[in-house]
Amino acid sequence: MKKLKNSELGRLNVEDFKKTAKIPLIVILDNIRSLNNIGAVFRTSDAFLIEKIYLCGITAQPPHKEIHKTALGATESVNWEYVENTLELVKKLQQENIIVAAIEQADNSTMLQDFNIEPNQKYAIVMGNEVKGVQQKVVSATNYCIEIPQFGTKHSLNISVSCGVVLWDLFKKFQFKN
Repeated sequence: MKKLKNSELGRLNVEDFKKTAKIPLIVILDNIRSLNNIGAVFRTSDAFLIEKIYLCGITAQPPHKEIHKTALGATESVNWEYVENTLELVKKLQQENIIVAAIEQADNSTMLQDFNIEPNQKYAIVMGNEVKGVQQKVVSATNYCIEIPQFGTKHSLNISVSCGVVLWDLFKKFQFKN
């Protein structure tokens, strides 16, 4: 085996990426404080052809040196928008018939591996603050709460890691449903 060089990977350029069909999934960042986490979510969203990212509350916006450090240009390829109020955004998306799921540990949550998507349905996931998670009022307003199963001694995963796990799982499910 030989590692491939970037030039051998056959990746899309930004212009072609923007024209490529995306999976019907939106990422909502609810008060993310770490610029590195924001950048990592952009980069992961680029990798899995996510339709759009909403940056809410205190979540910083590009252009920013610290976001760029981990996004590596994905802020140019992935469609994004700033919306101040996460709860208002969730309600607006639901009015557009988008199913919204908080990624959080909660009573009556659905484990990620048990969450099934419906064909031809658009979804949005809400990723929460590094310390406080998704705001309770936002969790209460969502259609679902999806939980990533964990089996060790820690109670949570980093938001960028959680986002990667969830996006990969949902990407695979969309590939087989739509």
